[in-house]
Amino acid sequence: MVRNLLVRGMLAGLIAAALALVFAWIFGEPQVGAAIALEGHAGHAAHATEAAAEAVAAEPEPVSRGVQSTVGLATAVGVYGVAVGGVFALVFAFVYGRLGAFGARATSVLIALGAFVTVELVPFLKYPANPPAVGDPGTIGRRTVVYFALVLISVLLAVAALYVGRRLAPRYGNWNATLLALAGFLAAVVVVCLLMPVVDEVPAGFPAALLWKFRLASLGTQAVLWSGIGLAFGTLAERAFSPYRAPVSSSAV
Repeated sequence: MVRNLLVRGMLAGLIAAALALVFAWIFGEPQVGAAIALEGHAGHAAHATEAAAEAVAAEPEPVSRGVQSTVGLATAVGVYGVAVGGVFALVFAFVYGRLGAFGARATSVLIALGAFVTVELVPFLKYPANPPAVGDPGTIGRRTVVYFALVLISVLLAVAALYVGRRLAPRYGNWNATLLALAGFLAAVVVVCLLMPVVDEVPAGFPAALLWKFRLASLGTQAVLWSGIGLAFGTLAERAFSPYRAPVSSSAV
C-alpha cells in the first residue's frame, strides 16, 4: 500500500507541478524578465568604459533566457513537484487515521494546508523570495542556511502543536484544543521570526511594484502547487483505499 501511495503521490505532484508551471509562466516569468532587464542595465552602467561594456555584452550566455523560461522552468518545477509529491505520500501514509475520523480526501487537504503554512508561508513572511538583481551573491550561503533553518523550525513547531492539541483534546474538547494549539504555534512562530537574523538586500531604487508582484507570484505558485497536490492526491488515495466491488450475481431458487 505504501508503494501504491508513493506512486500516486508522485503522479499528484506531477499534476500539481503542471498547474504551478502555468501559473508561474503567466504571472512570474514577466516579473523575472523585467528584473533581469534591470540587472543588465545596472551591470552595463557599472563599467567604466564603453569597451568594457561591449566585452561583457559579447560574452555568450551558458543557457539562453528562452531555454530558462521554457524547458528549464518546466524541468525544475516538474522534478520539484514529483519529489514533493513522493514525500507528501509518505507523510500521508504515516498520518492517515491519526487525525481523527477524516477520510483520504480531507486528510490530504489538511496535510497540504499544513505543509503550505509551515514550509512556505512562515519562511516567506520572514525571508520572502527575491527576483534577479536583488541580493548579494556573497551572502547566498548565509541566506540559504537561515532560510532552511526557519523551515525546519517551523515544521518542528507544527509537529509540536499537533502533539499538544492531541494531548489537550480529552480535557478541553477537539475544537478548543485545536485553537489552543494553533495559538501556541502562532506565538512561537512570531518569537522565532523576531529572533532570526534580518536579511534585507533590496538595492536602493529597485521598483517596489516589481518586487511586490514577483513575491506574490512566487507565493501564488507555491499555493497552486500545494493545493494541486492536496486535491489530486486525495482523489487518488481515496480510490486506492476503496474496496473492490464484488460483481453482483443472482442465483435461481
